[in-house]
Amino acid sequence: MKISEIRELSTSDIEERIDTEKGLLLKLRMNHAVSPLDNPLKIPATRRTIARLKTELRQRMLTENNKEA
Repeated sequence: MKISEIRELSTSDIEERIDTEKGLLLKLRMNHAVSPLDNPLKIPATRRTIARLKTELRQRMLTENNKEA
């Protein structure tokens, strides 16, 4: 997921997407432990997506706090 796509999402959508991606990451790790994945690079790609989502969420929180102050 690109950062431009993430910026278009609402805050609640980002939070839902983080939960979904975390579940996917857990499932990928479990499947990889049992048998090798076809594409093991999905694991770090999913981690990066989660990081991008969390970064955007944090930036929005900081922007809101700066507007209030």
